[in-house]
Amino acid sequence: MAAEGLIRPAAVAIMTTSRGSRVLPRVLLVGPLAGLLAGCTSSTYTWGWYVVSPFDPRGQKNIAFLADGIWATISISVTAILFSVAIGIIFALMALSKSRSARAANRIYVESVRAVPMLVLLLWVYYGLPVVFGLQFSVFVAGVITLALSDSAFEAEIFRAGIQSIHKGQVEAAQALGLTPLQSMRLVVLPQAIRRILPALGNQFVYVLKMSSLVSVVGYQELTRRANELTLVEYRPLEIYSLLVLEYLALILVVSWLVRRVERRLGASDGPTAKH
Repeated sequence: MAAEGLIRPAAVAIMTTSRGSRVLPRVLLVGPLAGLLAGCTSSTYTWGWYVVSPFDPRGQKNIAFLADGIWATISISVTAILFSVAIGIIFALMALSKSRSARAANRIYVESVRAVPMLVLLLWVYYGLPVVFGLQFSVFVAGVITLALSDSAFEAEIFRAGIQSIHKGQVEAAQALGLTPLQSMRLVVLPQAIRRILPALGNQFVYVLKMSSLVSVVGYQELTRRANELTLVEYRPLEIYSLLVLEYLALILVVSWLVRRVERRLGASDGPTAKH
């Protein structure tokens, strides 16, 4: 009976947590809407929601103009995160190398890149490289380079911590089976490390998704740039930027949901051992 009394509260807690995880995205989406509507009713500002209303022809045109920037935001973010992960893995392996020069190169790269603000790095890549080295990039390529380099320093530390969390016995067992160090890393260590650092990788993708708005400064036609241009035409910044907030919120919620699904899928594929 005592054991049953202990189990029941735990079960209730698990059920409550699972229900909360399903309700939380709705709260995050409905909460800002409710706050926005409350602010509209109490403010003396004359709102002009017709500029972003789906029931008004003018609003429909503006919404379509803003929505076209979603794919630009997603494309530059996904491309940048792929490059940043690849660069991060390389520098993480350098940090774990026995070579002192490789470890020193990792430390110099990570500390240097993390010290430079992303906007400053973007301006230097887009405006500085053509002058100093004669390298001229499009706004998309300059944005990818900036986002990838800036994020790769954090990815390197994430992967380094994930690889170091794997027990040395895993590597020794792989070598005993005749695998080379590269095969051991690729087939044994990295798959387990990625499972452990997946939440951190998801957070970094969200970070890159939000920081992609900085590329609007050099003219890239993503969400923020299109909102700025529409504001200059409609002279309704609050309404347009309110819709921009909701667009970013929806994107982040979708990404978070996808990361959680991948986490559950990888956990299920591990079987009972994933719980230990």
